[in-house]
Amino acid sequence: MPHFLRAAILGSAVLLATACSASAAPPVASAPPPAAAPGWPPAPVVPLPSQPPPALAVDAPLPEQLAKGLVVLRYRAENLRIVPVYGPAALEVSPRIGHIHVTVDDAPWHWADGSGEPLIIQALPPGPHKVWIGLADPTHQVLDSKTVSFVVPVGGHH
Repeated sequence: MPHFLRAAILGSAVLLATACSASAAPPVASAPPPAAAPGWPPAPVVPLPSQPPPALAVDAPLPEQLAKGLVVLRYRAENLRIVPVYGPAALEVSPRIGHIHVTVDDAPWHWADGSGEPLIIQALPPGPHKVWIGLADPTHQVLDSKTVSFVVPVGGHH
């Protein structure tokens, strides 16, 4: 057997023996794991017996971006995960899931977004504007909403 192959097999055996002996070691007493950091949602890996109501938080657009005619709105859903899953069967998912609806300047229409990414709106004319964001369940029922008002400065339109 070539020397390099014998060394590789021996090294693998040592690693396996070390891993096995480490896993067979008695558990070490330690402090209980820390509670989730404030503001962190529960890990979305097990169904939750109860959930607080969903809430929506939206940041104001940054003035530096508005000066370029670019509206970037970061938002955060609390007690609801933003995912592109729709329909009545999705109401049974726990932890709760949903998406957002967006309306610009009281338009008679809106769009839905399930990406969870910041909203980016370009080419609004200079002047006052508002964006309504609704946090919706998988059947499009709005659970919470926020309106963000801002002014695109003259010269900010591209």
